[in-house]
Amino acid sequence: MNGQTREQLRALRAYQCVRAVPTGLRADYKPRVHGLGASVLRDGLAAALAFLEREKKADEREPLGTNAAKWLLNDLAKSLESAPLPELNRRLTTMSLPDAVRELKLEEYMLATRETLRLLVWFRRAVQATFKDSEATRAP
Repeated sequence: MNGQTREQLRALRAYQCVRAVPTGLRADYKPRVHGLGASVLRDGLAAALAFLEREKKADEREPLGTNAAKWLLNDLAKSLESAPLPELNRRLTTMSLPDAVRELKLEEYMLATRETLRLLVWFRRAVQATFKDSEATRAP
């Protein structure tokens, strides 16, 4: 036991990820974070990640720092790697997050969905607390 609750660990991961988002990417990152939780609830985790994956693939060859969808997928994968989801963690060593989620069995898929929703709450809070309104509305 490390003396911190799971919620504290989620908050730490989310704030670390959000603070690392380049200023020029924040205007595109913010709406993706705000919309992803609703998309997970409405369509399911695999479909929500597939939507981000589709946006990422449009700019596949561009570096990470130029695509908000790619950046958010990377942030979620890093955050979920340290979550207590052994099957997902094992798959993330060799697969992308959307591929790993698509191959999960039902129970692990449900746990991954719950963990992702909890993480997204902290990502939303971190975006609201970290991004200034002038940054978030300014196009890169």
